[in-house]
Amino acid sequence: MRLALVQMRCEKAAIADNVRRMVALLDRAEELSVDIVCFPEMNITGYVAPPKFPEAVIGWDDARLDPLYEWSEGSRASIVAGIVESNADGMPFVSQAVIRRGKVVGNYRKINIVEDEAVMFSPGSDALALDHDGLKFGVLTCADQEREDLFALCAREGAGLVLLPSAPGLFGAQAGRNWRSGYEWWRETCRNGIGSYARRLGIWTASTSQAGRTIDEDFPGGGYIFDERGRLVAETEDWSEGMIVGEVRV
Repeated sequence: MRLALVQMRCEKAAIADNVRRMVALLDRAEELSVDIVCFPEMNITGYVAPPKFPEAVIGWDDARLDPLYEWSEGSRASIVAGIVESNADGMPFVSQAVIRRGKVVGNYRKINIVEDEAVMFSPGSDALALDHDGLKFGVLTCADQEREDLFALCAREGAGLVLLPSAPGLFGAQAGRNWRSGYEWWRETCRNGIGSYARRLGIWTASTSQAGRTIDEDFPGGGYIFDERGRLVAETEDWSEGMIVGEVRV
């Protein structure tokens, strides 16, 4: 199974532009015969604080997503992509959907809403594990990396691969940003988190992150694939936008 991890700059509330750039990356993935394409957490809407960017709180039926669905109709690939999803019953969700054959076939809402997010987002309640041509894979999101039990739950549901699309904001002022230290921090976080879970649970794990500078926040980039022994078998070179493709053998 060929897995593509996309790390990209996702400007906040720039939905149409983010979708346009996704389609270009999907064209490249199609040329490489990729089975699953994983984009970062909230890559479509950007990682927004809903009170500051209310226009970026959308549903999966938003018309600006139509180019993504239209592209998907002509491909066999599964697309993992994220938004800030509206919630009629309260604060919005951090939502990561799997799109295939022109429609949403699964939707994961981040369960582990950490302290600084708790005033902005509602937690989800259910893990997600789906089949792609015989490979069952799970989807979690960013801070879920702190919860090995969620990875174990995906494994119990039969997932041989668990994806962790992420958007970990970097601390400190933008003007003096040390990109190398931010990138290395997230790399080690993934090695110590999803890398160790892969080894202990006997599953493959992978993560990709938003990358670069947005209007008010920076993100470290980094795409990583760990095999069932916890070995890092594929990774990005740095924090630059791009895509890596790796073979997952489950």
